[in-house]
Amino acid sequence: MNSSLKSETLLKNLKISLERDVFLRTLIRELAGTLQDVVGLEEASGFISVVGQNMGRQIDQDYKAALEVSHLTREQVADVFVDLKRRIQGDFYIIEQTDEKIVLGNRACPFAEKVIDRPAMCMMTSNVFGSIAADNLGYAKVELQETIATGAPGCRVVVYLKPTAEAEDSQGREYFKGDGG
Repeated sequence: MNSSLKSETLLKNLKISLERDVFLRTLIRELAGTLQDVVGLEEASGFISVVGQNMGRQIDQDYKAALEVSHLTREQVADVFVDLKRRIQGDFYIIEQTDEKIVLGNRACPFAEKVIDRPAMCMMTSNVFGSIAADNLGYAKVELQETIATGAPGCRVVVYLKPTAEAEDSQGREYFKGDGG
């Protein structure tokens, strides 16, 4: 056996947790961390927000096409939130749903341990949820009340669907139909 083949066989058998998913989650973590360190959390969140808005629009189009509808109802929006996170290995669930808001919990971040100390990464959730809700229902304000990124055991995300007094008092980002945020 030549040394190159021997080396390849040896390397294949090493116990290194590196595969595409881990690599991509680590890449996003390092990008978010570098942004947070260089420009600050608020600016880093802004950059990641742009990506999240674009992804939200694409995901929204994908679900509407698959469901063969021109817009999603509030119930469908909530179901889409849960389903899209399930598909990327999150564990979101609906806590409460009214005409004014959708409250979601989450037991597992799609970024897994890579999200710890990287709250800017949570802007992906905020913007994907916000752009989908606003595009279909006209308005959204997303408040990330608790996040795994900041050390909570789970996440609590409130998506306000109307600019109520409660929504006004919340610390969240607003999204409007057509502009994604």
